[in-house]
Amino acid sequence: MRKNSKYIHAGVHPDPSTGAIMTPIYQTSTFVQTAPGEHKGYEYARTQNPTRITLENALAELEGGTHGMCFGSGMAAMDAVVKLLKTGDEVIASNDLYGGSYRLLTKIFEQFGIKSHFVDMSDLQNIKEKINGNTKLLWVETPTNPLLRLVDIQALTDLAKENGIISCVDNTFASPHLQTPIALGADIVLHSATKYLGGHSDCVLGALVTADEHLAERLYFIQNSCGAVPGPMDSFLVLRGIKTLHVRVDRACANAMKLAEYLKGHKAVGRVLYPGLEDNPYHALAVEQMTGFGGMISFDLANDSQEAARKVLSATKVFALAESLGGVESLIGHPASMTHGSIPRDERIAAGLMDSTIRLSVGIEDVEDLMEDLDQAIAAS
Repeated sequence: MRKNSKYIHAGVHPDPSTGAIMTPIYQTSTFVQTAPGEHKGYEYARTQNPTRITLENALAELEGGTHGMCFGSGMAAMDAVVKLLKTGDEVIASNDLYGGSYRLLTKIFEQFGIKSHFVDMSDLQNIKEKINGNTKLLWVETPTNPLLRLVDIQALTDLAKENGIISCVDNTFASPHLQTPIALGADIVLHSATKYLGGHSDCVLGALVTADEHLAERLYFIQNSCGAVPGPMDSFLVLRGIKTLHVRVDRACANAMKLAEYLKGHKAVGRVLYPGLEDNPYHALAVEQMTGFGGMISFDLANDSQEAARKVLSATKVFALAESLGGVESLIGHPASMTHGSIPRDERIAAGLMDSTIRLSVGIEDVEDLMEDLDQAIAAS
C-alpha cells in the first residue's frame, strides 16, 4: 500500500461485530472472562484496550516499526524511555530541545543518579566527545525545538550502534509523513501525538515505536507497570487525526514555505529559521532525510527587542498565542517564557535561543491571511 493510502487504512479494520468502519471507542475499564485466565485477549484496560491497540498498530506501521505503545502524553512516553536506564547511566541530548524534556532529564531523573549532557547534535564530534562507558541513551530532536536545527539521523544512529547505545528520535516536529527515523537506524521513535498526529488540538497523547523486539518487551512492561496510558477517547481522536495527516502536513508545509520567504524579505525581521530556505545551513540535510520542510518557523525581529517581540505576540488576530503546535490552526509563541521557560536563561542563550525569538506553528488557513496577520502585528511592534 502506498504512503498516502496508509494514513487512511493502517492498522484499522471494520469492527467484526457491527461492521463499523471506524474503530469503536471501547469505553470500559475491564473485560469479562469466561473462566479465570480465559478471555478474548483483553483483561484490564490499563494493560490492553482495543481502541488503543488499534492506534498502536497504526503508528507502528506508519513509522516502519513492528511495535507501538501509547501513553497519556509525550512526556509520559519520554519518561518510559528514560526508565530503561538505571542509576549511573548517562544520556546525551540536544542543547536545543523542548523545555519539558530538559526538565524531565534534569529535575526528575538526575535525582535518581541518571546524568544528562546537552550538546549541539548537529556536529557529531560534540556527541563523540561526551560518549563514555556510562552512556546508554542518545536523545535526539530533529528538527529541534525551537531553533529547527537538523541532526544527521543515519550518522548518529550508526555512532550509537558502534557504542552499544540506545538511540531515540523525537519525531514530533516532522511526523511520519516527512521523516521515518527507524528506516535511518533509530532504535525508538517518540511522538507527542497531541501535535501533528492528532492535528486538531483536542487531545493529549504520547507514543513510542520500535522495531526491536527486546526493547518493545521492556517498554510494554514499563507501560503496563507504571500505567501512564491514554484513555480510549484520546486514542480514537488520534486515530481520526491520522486519516488526514498527509493532507494537513502538506498544506502546513506549503504555507510555512511561503511565510518563511515572506519573513526573510521583511525589513523588520532579522534571523529566520526554516530548513526549507536554501541558505539555511540544514537545507541540504533536510532534502536528504526529509520529504518536506515542516510547518514550524522561528524568527527574531531585526532590532532583537524582547519588548517588540512581545508586542507582536499580543497583536496577532489569526495566529493564536498559545503553547503546543501541529494543529489545523496557526499558533504563535514565545519559547523563552512559554515552552522553554524551564531551561536556565544562560543555557538558552548559549544554545542560540534568544529572549526575542518567536516560534510559529503554521496551520492550514489561507496563507494570505497569515501573511497579513503577521504584517499588521509586526507593524504594531
